[in-house]
Amino acid sequence: MAAVLLNSACAVAPGMRMNTSRVAVEPRSMAGTTDEIAATGTVPSEAVLDANAAMPDIPITEIDAALVARLMQNRKRQQLELSQLLAGTSRAYTVGAGDVLRIVIWDHPEFAAALGSSQLDSSARAGDPLSGFTVEQNGTITFPYAGTLRVAGLRTEEIQQRLSAALAKYFVKPQVTVRVASYRASQVYVDGEVRNPGALAVNDVPMTLYEALGRSGGFSDSADQSALVLVRDGLSHRVNLTQMLAQGVSPSRLFLNPGDLLRVTARDENDVYVMGEVNKPVSAVPHRTGRITLADALAQAGSVNASTADAAQMFVIRGSTNGAPQVFHLDGHSPVAMLLAKDFELQSKDVVYVDGSGLVRFNRVLSLLMPLISSGLTAGVIAK
Repeated sequence: MAAVLLNSACAVAPGMRMNTSRVAVEPRSMAGTTDEIAATGTVPSEAVLDANAAMPDIPITEIDAALVARLMQNRKRQQLELSQLLAGTSRAYTVGAGDVLRIVIWDHPEFAAALGSSQLDSSARAGDPLSGFTVEQNGTITFPYAGTLRVAGLRTEEIQQRLSAALAKYFVKPQVTVRVASYRASQVYVDGEVRNPGALAVNDVPMTLYEALGRSGGFSDSADQSALVLVRDGLSHRVNLTQMLAQGVSPSRLFLNPGDLLRVTARDENDVYVMGEVNKPVSAVPHRTGRITLADALAQAGSVNASTADAAQMFVIRGSTNGAPQVFHLDGHSPVAMLLAKDFELQSKDVVYVDGSGLVRFNRVLSLLMPLISSGLTAGVIAK
């Protein structure tokens, strides 16, 4: 009876590789992105996968130097395309509803009364505007003699010209100065891992990505500099600041538009999971630059367990939540393989799994069956 149980254990054991269907993928050059790999089901080198009823056939991509180089080029190209999409030119500030204008008519001190008695002093409360002419919600202001003027969407020099033309009916060559005393019409919003999150008023200085981060106090210690999310016109764009700097693209070329939302995510939101035969299964956190490689993740997990791990069976599972999972395999038997591991960059929520050796799996199954074997032998002795 014991022999029967042992033979059964060798045939089917939890965690052992069972004889199931296998899928082979023909090699081809990978010119597309990793998303295209998942969509077409093709990989750059031949790969096989054990499949069963619970898991469909998924090709396994071998991690080699060519794959690492292609993935790196894809990331650079995608970030460059995004920077070109978001880049623009600085635009002159135009007045909007809520702005406060300071208007001075030279040699006519009587107009100073229209600004209020405290025109030279700041308001008592920080949220109150300075004294001046507030642009109404309909985009107009009312000025003595000039009447109601529409100023929304105009630059200060254009307002000055219109106001001078209106006052010329009553005064000889009026000298008019117009400037914005308080910028309140347009704002951008910075949220997440910055020291002073909140709304930032857009003024006559163009609001760049660096300007927004600087006025928000800079990154906090837990910020992931590779995971900035810019929300514009209902669309989210992931900005990798680290990658941009590495490519020589200055973030000062990215101008924010009024109403944009810039969110800096935390590093622990973009962690990866390391499990299997490692010394310390862990949720590995990226560096402050947002970069984490396979070697970094294994190091945070205390490296592979030398007594139980099969170094030839190291896997990276990616995209399992979006319906198009990808599996990458690295044969870590050779120390040279760690050169690939230190250059293979992981993505947020990747799963790194290190399989156990066949002998370890057999010993674990045997330890589970030994009580059953002992019970069977005891029952046989009693029966005799």
